[in-house]
Amino acid sequence: MEDWTERTAAAEDLALINGLAKAELTAEQVYVFTLRLCDNEVDRDFERFDSEALERLGELFVGRSGIFDHQWSARGQAARLYKTEVVREPGRHTRAGDEYRWLKGWAYLLRTEKNEDLIAEIEGGIKKEVSVGCSAGRCACSVCGAEDGACGHVPGQVYDGALCFRELRDITDAYEWSFVAVPAQRAAGVLKRFGRERDGDRRLRKEAELGRKYLKELRREVVRLARLADDEADGVILARAAERLEEPELLELRRSYAARAAKRFPVPVQLRRRDAGGAEEDTESFRI
Repeated sequence: MEDWTERTAAAEDLALINGLAKAELTAEQVYVFTLRLCDNEVDRDFERFDSEALERLGELFVGRSGIFDHQWSARGQAARLYKTEVVREPGRHTRAGDEYRWLKGWAYLLRTEKNEDLIAEIEGGIKKEVSVGCSAGRCACSVCGAEDGACGHVPGQVYDGALCFRELRDITDAYEWSFVAVPAQRAAGVLKRFGRERDGDRRLRKEAELGRKYLKELRREVVRLARLADDEADGVILARAAERLEEPELLELRRSYAARAAKRFPVPVQLRRRDAGGAEEDTESFRI
């Protein structure tokens, strides 16, 4: 796979993304980042996935949405996984004694004004930790192999020098993955990639900054004109409403409020007029 930064998807990745999108997307329209979704290490809840479970999760998570704090709401959908891979680390072992493995995911989100803050938080390391939601057909005790808590062994306790935990097996479904404050799995989270910013990315970033500045000034102008058009207009409420509007609506409101404001405050005539006898009238009051 060709090298790519978090900001630019490679051609083959873009093809996978477009396999999930309804409209054809370009590389400039998407932001790509990678995640460590989960691994086979014992987590904070004294549970872990076995190796087969990781492979199955990799299959099921393709196409799944990323949300926040496992709140199942369409409004919270932030990104979508388009590819996964189980990564092996032969030189590293889990607390259970086997080879350490983890599930890597590639996710994308759209480069929209709404997502600019989320992208900045991902790049700044603020939105980093993730957690997965799934269901397992079996849950086995690491000490005796009994399933579904049928034994008396307590997860987190040590028996004959071995830590007791529950092993999740036979994954039946993968619901979603979420940005969370504290993930059950300590290592789960966004993987930071470092690389030089490409010329195209730098240009797009500057254009985005100019676009945000333009919309900010446009919203401010709409609020100013609205208050001129109506003395009873609440500036705070107007500002909040304007934040939800995009350029077409803002331009129409600016035109409408400007027309209303002009009727209330017509521009005074500043030219001297002559009376019927040809003498100039006193227009001192119109001078500025």
